[in-house]
Amino acid sequence: MKVIIIEDENLAIEKLERYILKYDASIEIVAKLSSIYDTVTWLNTNGNAFDVAFMDIQLTDGLSFEIFNEAAINKPIIFTTAFDEFALDAFKVNSIDYILKPITFIDLSKALTKLKNLEANFNKENKLPELVKNMTTKKTKERFLVRLGNHIHSIKTNEISVFYAEGRTVFLVTNQNKKFILDYKLEDLYHVLNETDYFRVNRTYIININAIENVTIYSNSRLKIGLNIKSDKEIIVSREKVSTFKTWFEGN
Repeated sequence: MKVIIIEDENLAIEKLERYILKYDASIEIVAKLSSIYDTVTWLNTNGNAFDVAFMDIQLTDGLSFEIFNEAAINKPIIFTTAFDEFALDAFKVNSIDYILKPITFIDLSKALTKLKNLEANFNKENKLPELVKNMTTKKTKERFLVRLGNHIHSIKTNEISVFYAEGRTVFLVTNQNKKFILDYKLEDLYHVLNETDYFRVNRTYIININAIENVTIYSNSRLKIGLNIKSDKEIIVSREKVSTFKTWFEGN
């Protein structure tokens, strides 16, 4: 079994490694990654060359859920965190277990045993690939409901140019430049949007590829996006997402 560890605390990495090898000395730890950027870079280079990932949720450069926005992962994830409020979000991606810190050897053993049992049961009927596919396949929304006064409107997703956040409020802007408040968190939109058409360029904006009028080089190796609708704010592709954005924008 090949394992990757995604964790930004050295002591936590050492403990995980010690417990994993105590559980099964034949397990190979192929990578230890400490940030979203490092993880996305490794995944885009190595693909899914592992069997399971132990993933902390709060990393040095943000929440690890952002990794799923920028890299395709079709392997099981065991989340490790000191916070229990992310459990629901964890199981929206391909999580098979959620371990609260401080991690014990018993907790880790149960998680790895659960993984082995899943593999054994599904491999009997050769259904493990189907399990992974079901864990990672997203159901995309074709419409969003918004409220305007006492009226509720249904807006087709492909007519939405931009989703963005101001504080805790999320807005959508249509390709006719109409703005509505949306009852979603920006983090949750990834799970219901077609990743071919939409990309989260930074912590604030998700952009429809058809709304992009131009892309220019910005300072410090970043990119600036110009839209074909009115926008009074600069939209900058964050540095760690530039490479992935270029690939998405190119259509690969």
